[in-house]
Amino acid sequence: MTKFTIGQLAQKVNVNIQTIRYYERFGLIEKNIEEESGYRKYSESDVEKMQFIRKSKELGFSLKEISDLLSLKIEPSTKCKEIRKITDSRIENIEHKIVELEKMKNALSKVAKMCDKPDAPICECPILQALNSENEVLKKCH
Repeated sequence: MTKFTIGQLAQKVNVNIQTIRYYERFGLIEKNIEEESGYRKYSESDVEKMQFIRKSKELGFSLKEISDLLSLKIEPSTKCKEIRKITDSRIENIEHKIVELEKMKNALSKVAKMCDKPDAPICECPILQALNSENEVLKKCH
């Protein structure tokens, strides 16, 4: 069975070593220390698990959700609907973030349009003034 060092694992799954150590501390991946060398050693299944974690992170799942997914993945009695529930929750969260980002974008666009004198001195910059005050445009962002 092929064993990989932490550096090799990091390279195989395109993450840095600190990320792997963080996932170990969080309990997503086991810290396998070889008795002979004292070094961490990882198997092909660890590579697969790290790829699963990385892809899940790319799709916006939190580490807690990834932990839940990994637990459900190895439980033979798990039904697909349980995974779907976690996925639907993540979609709902993303949709909420999109709404919030649209509000932020609209508020920033309004503030940017206030800058009608690009050569004005910094003390007269309407963008900075808006950011430094209780501007109604920015209040609508929340």
